[in-house]
Amino acid sequence: MKRKVLLIYTGGTIGMEKNYATGSLQAFDFGNIFEKLPEINMLECEVSVYPFRKPLDSSDMGPKEWKIIANYIGKNYENYDGFLILHGTDTMAYSASALSFMLKNLRKPVIFTGSQLPIGDLRTDAKENLLTSLYYASLYENDEAVIQEVAVYFEYKLLRGNRTLKYSAEHFDAFQSPNYAQLGISGVHLNVEKEYLWRAPSDAEFSVDAHTSQNVLFWRIFPGMHLNHFVEIPNVKVLVLQVFGSGTIFNTEKTKEILQNLRKNGTEIVVISQCVSGGISFGKYSNSNIFAEIGAISGNDITAESAITKAMHLLDNPKYTGTFAENFAKNLCGEVTAN
Repeated sequence: MKRKVLLIYTGGTIGMEKNYATGSLQAFDFGNIFEKLPEINMLECEVSVYPFRKPLDSSDMGPKEWKIIANYIGKNYENYDGFLILHGTDTMAYSASALSFMLKNLRKPVIFTGSQLPIGDLRTDAKENLLTSLYYASLYENDEAVIQEVAVYFEYKLLRGNRTLKYSAEHFDAFQSPNYAQLGISGVHLNVEKEYLWRAPSDAEFSVDAHTSQNVLFWRIFPGMHLNHFVEIPNVKVLVLQVFGSGTIFNTEKTKEILQNLRKNGTEIVVISQCVSGGISFGKYSNSNIFAEIGAISGNDITAESAITKAMHLLDNPKYTGTFAENFAKNLCGEVTAN
């Protein structure tokens, strides 16, 4: 039985080709992908293509586009066995994280991939990334999808989408998942580390919740920073604060006063680490006690991309009961290590 995969092309380097008249890159007609990459026809899956009307640079991808993708997957969920999203690399981790929260209780694979070089380039990484992603998107055992979550495939590695970050602008091996194991490795054999795969509750039904609030601000502190900038924040509802190490910040009365005033004005403060690996641990050092005292939320070992999109999804979302802090502390779909 041939599995059916829906390929959603949003834009990015993977869909570019060189215009030899101008020397610049331009998007090609992705409806012709089977001519550009005839190897697709050799796969044991049927591929349908849905290209964005106007291919977007990944820097233009945001909540509007996340909703379009999520709702289109929801609309076609029963018609396909898997979904592949071709996306620019710069914001892929944001989009993958956002989709992981929007697509509730997945039972099918949703794979993101892209490339560092255009598909027509002689040394391109696009072909391997695309072809192997299709394998993962159509991988079934005993009539059940092996991957049942949003994942990123890049340079022989399958990673959980909401654990992924882009760490290189020029290496083919551009993505990492520093706080979670790889879901799979592509070599001579297509390997899957099944013990690390996410599974939704068995009695939960798939649904799409594309709610997004943009009243979220991300701020990275640095030595010598004037915290008076926080006083000028115009009633932001959630501040994702990226601090030092395992959760430290300047140990001054002024710091405490300013952060307390933010909390009194109703701002939720989510604390995440600037370190790529590891996470937040309130109380480990005295300079982190301030966050427990003001009722800030520990982001644990969540990535910045996942923290931001999770906050955007949860804020003012009527489908969640309980407080924002209670819901953010939960491990919703494998985005954080459970305490």
